Amino acid sequence: MLNKNFSIIIYFLSFLFLFNFSLNAKIVENVVINGNTRVSDETILIYGKIDIKKNLDEEKINDILKNLNSTNFFEDIKVEIKNNKLVINLKEYPVINQIIIQGEPSNKISKEIKKNLKLKENNSFIKSHLSSDIETIKQIYSSLGYNFSSIETKINKVDNDNFDLLIEITRGNKTKISSINFIGDKKLKDRKLRDIIASEEDKFWKVISRNTNFNQRLIDLDIRLLTNYYKSIGYYDVIINSKTAEINNENNINLTYSIEAGTRFTIDRITTNVDPVFDNKLFFSLKKSYDKLIGEYYSPFAIKKILENIDEIIEKNNLQFVEHNVEENVKDKTISVKFNIYEGERQLVERINIKGNNITDESVIRGELILDEGDPFTNLGLDKSIAKLKSRRIFKNVSSVVTPGSESNLKIIDINVIEMPTGEISAGAGIGTNGGSFEARVSENNWLGEGKKLDFVLATDSESLSGKINYTDPNYNFMGNSINYFVSSTSNDKPDQGYENTLYSLGINTSFEQYRNIFTNLGLSASYDDLRTVDSATDNLKKQSGEFSELSGRYGFLFDNRNRAFMPTRGSIISFNQSLPIFADRQAIENTFNATKYKSFSDDVVGASKFHISAINGIGDDDVRLSKRKSLSSRRLRGFEKGKIGPIDGLDHIGGNYTAALNFEATLPNLLPETTKTDIALFLDFANVWGVDYDSTIDDSNKIRSSTGVAANWLSPVGPLSFTFATNISKANTDKTESFNFNLGTTF
Repeated sequence: MLNKNFSIIIYFLSFLFLFNFSLNAKIVENVVINGNTRVSDETILIYGKIDIKKNLDEEKINDILKNLNSTNFFEDIKVEIKNNKLVINLKEYPVINQIIIQGEPSNKISKEIKKNLKLKENNSFIKSHLSSDIETIKQIYSSLGYNFSSIETKINKVDNDNFDLLIEITRGNKTKISSINFIGDKKLKDRKLRDIIASEEDKFWKVISRNTNFNQRLIDLDIRLLTNYYKSIGYYDVIINSKTAEINNENNINLTYSIEAGTRFTIDRITTNVDPVFDNKLFFSLKKSYDKLIGEYYSPFAIKKILENIDEIIEKNNLQFVEHNVEENVKDKTISVKFNIYEGERQLVERINIKGNNITDESVIRGELILDEGDPFTNLGLDKSIAKLKSRRIFKNVSSVVTPGSESNLKIIDINVIEMPTGEISAGAGIGTNGGSFEARVSENNWLGEGKKLDFVLATDSESLSGKINYTDPNYNFMGNSINYFVSSTSNDKPDQGYENTLYSLGINTSFEQYRNIFTNLGLSASYDDLRTVDSATDNLKKQSGEFSELSGRYGFLFDNRNRAFMPTRGSIISFNQSLPIFADRQAIENTFNATKYKSFSDDVVGASKFHISAINGIGDDDVRLSKRKSLSSRRLRGFEKGKIGPIDGLDHIGGNYTAALNFEATLPNLLPETTKTDIALFLDFANVWGVDYDSTIDDSNKIRSSTGVAANWLSPVGPLSFTFATNISKANTDKTESFNFNLGTTF
């Protein structure tokens, strides 16, 4: 009985539901559309997804409204059902005929503004977009240093449905950074902090620097740079509490950064947890890296270095589907680190899509990728691919998006690139005790969209004039190998060395990474040398005159593990190069070895030791021609004139077959107050030039020269200025010395 009654209730409720639906749903026999002049009825029916002869309830009518609103064709939409007709009353958005930018003299900036607007020419005018577009324009001008710009908009009616949008811009004056200050528990001197950040105080000699303009994005970058640096020296929980910008009387900005450095942490323990599916012995080599870090200040960059070593082991042993992570346990003033290495999900690359390359050929991008379609997918391979693309210096930004493929074990990779202007024009000039210099360069880093580099260089100083054309294909065989072609011409006038010459050269070079941080280079070059001795030269020296042709091969190795290329504080750079004659009027073998070691003893002292040795020797009875003989620059032996030590023939310093130099230097970056903008370094130099093969009677000055002194680098109002004050410890009687040297140079 109970079941029967329950069935009756269900039947009754169903009847009520169907009855109610029938009351609210109506069958539409026809559609009437009013108010549309540009958009056709057919387009409205398609975009609205409207089906006649079917029941239309309230939900379906709302769907029609949503569909039509999403088109951005209509300012107002009303939908109702009358007499089995669906009536749609519309008010179309007016159309923007053209967008006119007024008050901006630069066509480039005007195009950039239009590019970033939501409102577009020949599209609907949506009022809600106008306010956001005004904010976009203000952000663009703020990034250029115009923080008080005003934007006005006007509408000029063309006809009932079309109008021109006028955007009137008053840029105002650029907002400059008057001062940069640091407060709080900062631990570091202001001078050091100013070197870390990108923003710069406005000074009259920084007329070409954009970093003196107040720019919110630049300030945000400063915060990241400061945070990263503090973390890199052990301040694990550093907080940049606030940043303030006060407007002074000149409508410029005084910046203040508040820093709480916190506690400086050291690493007390490092362990590795390896999944049993992998051979634990493969990772034993990591212990050396661990031992070096125990007791040292914590640095995320040191941790990153170990992760890179793990990736190197994975790559070297062809381990697939390997994942890793880091666990850090903070206790008191110490941090324990554990690296977990485990088997990840087995996934393959189904497809790689390249997006954003309007100029660059797709093959250039694919040639840099570690991963290929069908390969096992790894985050390491993807990260290295992105890093290689970024290193090409032809993209403003490179990013990737990984999405699921057609099956659960497949991945689709979207590589998104934003191309950058790749043409460069630069010039530099300098003046010093050895005369003046000038260099001009024109280069294109993405020639014909193929990622190749074309370089024109013109340089001159007191003794020479040279021009050079370089053409480089950075990935000619899609294996990371670069190849370079060059043509050069150099004219030298060296009366103090007894000769003048004109040298023409052409050649080809290739380089590639042999192992981690170890690079190999190979080269082949041909040259023609028109060598002429001066009238005052000795008879033996005049025998050096002549025309010389040469074809030679070159190979070399480079090891570089410096923490950074510019102003490194640790690491080494070591190189060896040898040049061998294939054919030459005078055959000689040339060898060069250089080694530099950097070490930071404290925040206030950075030490560097440098060793250099070079040799050139004739083969058989051939002497080394005068223009190829060796000399030392004033950088390797301070306190002596450039090229004015070593063997002398008559009055001429002829150079030698051998050179060697040993330099010790201690930089004291915080010795002077930050306001002086001066770095001080102490140095001790040992060097010599010796060996004469064409005349055994000439004194080859086989005597070690040495000097010590102080070097200063000053960021002067007119450009960077370097001074050297040196005193000779030992020298030969024929040497030409100088106790003071300066160089002033700038780039524009």
